[in-house]
Amino acid sequence: MKKVIQIVLAVVIVILGYILVDQIVTPLRFQAEQARREAAIIERLKDIRTAERAYKQLYQQYTGSFDTLIHFLLNDSLEYEKAIGSADDSLAVAKGLVKREKFKVAAIDTVFGARKLTPEMIKDFPYIPHSIDKAKFYLEAGVFTTESGVVVPVFEVRAPYKLYLSDLDAQELRNLVDDREKLDKYPGLKVGAMNQATNDAGNWE
Repeated sequence: MKKVIQIVLAVVIVILGYILVDQIVTPLRFQAEQARREAAIIERLKDIRTAERAYKQLYQQYTGSFDTLIHFLLNDSLEYEKAIGSADDSLAVAKGLVKREKFKVAAIDTVFGARKLTPEMIKDFPYIPHSIDKAKFYLEAGVFTTESGVVVPVFEVRAPYKLYLSDLDAQELRNLVDDREKLDKYPGLKVGAMNQATNDAGNWE
């Protein structure tokens, strides 16, 4: 009988040990995977923001359509100016040798600077990296009127936690969402805002 009790106690100790370790490891594992996934999502949100800003530069507004944004990047061009001659050279200016020349560059070749994105990468813009079933970002665009009456173009791109973390521990996800909602913050990653002028800031910045 004594031996049976010892075996039962040993099993209980093992189970309790497993539960304790699991309670410690599960949140750490969740946080590590969340950080890994969000690094890729933030990178894409930054690219979308860059593209939206370039689109606004050409059309004086943001777009709420990924199809339109992708078409702009793959087919449109941006106009730039370059100076020919030096405006500091008074003789050249007097002779009319100093002028400015306009030229165009394909959007895909200039919008992202030294970082070159392929057409395939741009076509993936609507999709949240590491999402469940290739879920898409929520994209909106419009205008916002400030308290001083100034009307400014705005846009917002959102990726809720549930679309890229729901295959992980359910309780950890609920805790994460609850914590954000208690702070009146968006439960996920987003850039820009429809209800305020944020200078297109991301909520991770």
